[in-house]
Amino acid sequence: MSDAETELDGTEEETTGKKGSKGTLIAAVLALIAGGGGFFAASNNLIPGLSGEGGAKRNSTPEIMVASTTTEFVAIDRMVISLGTDKGAQYLNFGAALEVVPEHKEEVTNLLPRVLDILNTYLRAVELRDIENPAAMTRLRAQMLRRVNIVTGEGRIKDLLITEFVLN
Repeated sequence: MSDAETELDGTEEETTGKKGSKGTLIAAVLALIAGGGGFFAASNNLIPGLSGEGGAKRNSTPEIMVASTTTEFVAIDRMVISLGTDKGAQYLNFGAALEVVPEHKEEVTNLLPRVLDILNTYLRAVELRDIENPAAMTRLRAQMLRRVNIVTGEGRIKDLLITEFVLN
C-alpha cells in the first residue's frame, strides 16, 4: 500500500467512526425522550388501565367483591326430579341458591314454597335430550331465573346460582 492509500483508508475510518458515534448519540437522546414521555403519561393517568399510584390501585379490592357485600343468599332445598315416564327414567338432583337484595330477603324466604313449585314444574317439563346438551345449563338457568322473578317480583332476585345439577 502506498502512503496515499493508507491516508485514504485512515480518513474513511475516521469518518465512519464519527457517523457511528452520532447515530448512537441520537438513539440515546430519542430513548430518553420516549422514556420521559412514557413516565409523564403513566404518572398523569393518560394510559388506560394504569394508575399513577405505583400499582396500589391495581391491588385494591375489585368492584365485584364490594358488590357481593350488599347481597344475601337464600338456599333452595335440594330437589330430586324424575325425567321421563318409562321404567328407565333418570333422575335429576338439583340444588340452587338465590342471590337476593338484602331488603327483600324475608319476603323471598316466605315465597320459597312457590319458588320450589315453579322450578319443579319447569324442570319436569324439560326433556332429557335438552339437559344432555352441553350448552343447556345457561339456557335452563336463564329460564329458571325468569320464572323465579315472576313469582317473587322484579328487583328482588339478582341471580340464581346452581349448586347441584346431577343426572342419575
